[in-house]
Amino acid sequence: MALTVTHKQLVEKALEEVETLTTEAAEDLLQDPEAVFVDLRDPRELEREGTIPNAFHAPRGMIEFWIDPTSPYYKDVFGSGKRLVFFCQSGWRSALTTKTVQDMGLSPVCHVGEGFRGWKDSGAPTQEVVKKKSS
Repeated sequence: MALTVTHKQLVEKALEEVETLTTEAAEDLLQDPEAVFVDLRDPRELEREGTIPNAFHAPRGMIEFWIDPTSPYYKDVFGSGKRLVFFCQSGWRSALTTKTVQDMGLSPVCHVGEGFRGWKDSGAPTQEVVKKKSS
C-alpha cells in the first residue's frame, strides 16, 4: 500500500500552523492560572514516567469527543477559555492534536515542542502518577 501522505508530512504541516512552545516557555506557564497542561499520552506512559504537575489527562484517541460540547463525552476543562498546552512524549501527537482542535475552533491552544521527554531532560518539575486500580 502506497500512502499519499506520511505521518512525518502530517506533523510537519501541523507544525507550520500551530504555536509551538519551548520547554522553557512552557515551564513559565506552569504557575499561570489561565493555562492548563493537557497530557495526551497513554495511561501506561503516565504511570511509568509521571507527568507535568497538575496536568489534565486526555487520551489522544478521545480528544475530538472531549472538546466538543455537543458530544456526550465533553469535558468542561475544554470550555474553560484557558490556554490549553498540549503535550505528549516527543511532540508529534501534541502537534497533530493542537492542529486538530484548532481546526475545530478551540482556542487558545499550543503545544510543547520537545514533549515530556524534553521536559524531563530539562529538569522541569514532574509529578508521579499512581496506577488506577481495576474495578
